[in-house]
Order: sequence, then structure tokens, then C-alpha cells
Amino acid sequence: KMAGSSSPWIGSAYLFLQSTCKTIVLPSLYESSQKKPSVFRALKLALADCTGSMNGVDMLKVHCSHPQLIVQLKFCKRENCRRFLQSYREGALQKALQSHLQLSLAMTTVPLEMELKAGSEHLDNMLKDEDRCLECIYREKPDRLRDEEITELEECLKSLTLHQSINNSVAVKDCAPLKSLSLPYPSQGSSLPPPVSFIFQGQQFDNRAITPDDHQKFAKLVSKKWKQVGRSLQKSCRALRDPAIDNLALEYDREGLYEQAYQMLLRFIQSEGKKATIARLITALEENGLISLAEELLGLHSNEDCS
Repeated sequence: KMAGSSSPWIGSAYLFLQSTCKTIVLPSLYESSQKKPSVFRALKLALADCTGSMNGVDMLKVHCSHPQLIVQLKFCKRENCRRFLQSYREGALQKALQSHLQLSLAMTTVPLEMELKAGSEHLDNMLKDEDRCLECIYREKPDRLRDEEITELEECLKSLTLHQSINNSVAVKDCAPLKSLSLPYPSQGSSLPPPVSFIFQGQQFDNRAITPDDHQKFAKLVSKKWKQVGRSLQKSCRALRDPAIDNLALEYDREGLYEQAYQMLLRFIQSEGKKATIARLITALEENGLISLAEELLGLHSNEDCS
């Protein structure tokens, strides 16, 4: 049963977006510091169109997963979620988003494919059963707070709207202070704070960002202990708190241990951004007796079995 009148109605869903035009790659546009505000503006306005309010649905994070752009949505009212589902089902959201992207990016057309998921449920397969869709979204509680970057983009959009209402024009320079997107793997550039050292087995190591190579090695070698490592990380990572780890295990059960481990660490990296450091991962591995895997990630090339 869904919450009664005394409890707030809160649910979450993921909106998957992909352009059917090969020359338009939405993740690449969003990764561009120049184009990102325009893409965000189009998303915000399209969602406002379909819910009837600028606050009808909250964007918590925008993931770039080439070739898809994945938007995590949070609904705080059942009525707003129902309006969103109706607009999505009738194609109104798709048309609104295509139109706003076309205007914001100054393109002739932006053809889109869309998909909606709540946890492991593909809502596109049950859109005619609106109540069932609402139940699926309500079951999926948001696992994160809104990203700092989304807050920045919101403020930028408000600033542009105010500027437009006063001067009837939008100056691109107003968006100049906006920081570039925090990618799943933060670059080693100036956006990172100075490296901090940590000690492992009596040796000193730089506390760097987790790299794609680290990510793949972890997923390949951690085996069945990925959940234990996830529970160690969840102590300081809100995105991995219950029931997130069990949900990942169910959602990627068919794909196997590698994908389950990969997705768990990906969630950690995406939610923690610059704070997703190798030191935190090494600490979690140590807590679970995975010393040889820690050595592998730090380049110590142990031949011991880390599973």
C-alpha cells in the first residue's frame, strides 16, 4: 500500500534519453561546459511543462552513460507523478523535450528515444496501468541528495530567467561561473584538490581518484565479497545505504558478479565525485580481508588469491 495522507508521497525513477540522430550525442553535449546549461534548461522546462510546475519533479543527478543521458528524478507528490506519467505515456514529454532542446541548442531538430525505469522495473511495459507505475516509483526511494552541480545549474537557470525578465534577453556570459560537469571518473586536472597521502602496509601512497582501470580490476577480482565491500563503503556513502546494495544485487543478478560489483562501485564514484578516492576503497578492502586486491590496485602486484 502507498503512504496514507499523513505521510509524504516520495518516489524515484530514472529517465533514459538518447538521440536517434548519430550526429547528436546528448552525453557529449552535457559534458561540454558551454552546452551543459542549455541541455539542463531544456530538461527543466520540459519537465515543468509535463507536470504543470517548475517544482513538479526534482532532478537529483544527470548521468552521462554514452550514448544515453540518464536523469534521476524525485517526485514529492503523487499528483505530480501522475501528471508526469500521463505526459510521458501520451508523448507530450518527448515533444516538449525535443522542442526545448531544439531551441536551447539552436538545432533544426533533436529526435529522441526515451525509456523510464524504477529500480528493475521497465515502466514502458506497464504505462497503461498507471497505478502500478505509481506503486513502482513510490517503492523506489531516492538514494541520494541533489548533486551540488544540479543546484548550481538551478541557480544559473534562475539567474538567466531573472535577467531575461529584466532585459528581455539572455546573456551567455551569465553562465560563465558555472563549473564543468563532475564526470564519473574525476580528471587529474586542477579541479581536484591537492593529493593527500595515506599509509598501507607501512608504505605511503597518494590518495588519488579511482580510475577506470581500478574500477575494472575491482569488479573482476572482488568476486562474491562485493556486497561486504559495499557495506563498508555505505558507512560514509549515502547512495549505498539500504536497500541500495540489495537492489543492485537483484537488478544485475542475470549479468553476474562482475556487473554487480561494477555497478556498486560506479554508484559510489558517481555519488561521491571527488571524494571517491582510492584510500576509501582500500580501507573498505582491508576491513573485509581483501589485502591482495588492495595490493593489486596499488600496483604491488601480489600473486595471492584475493577472493
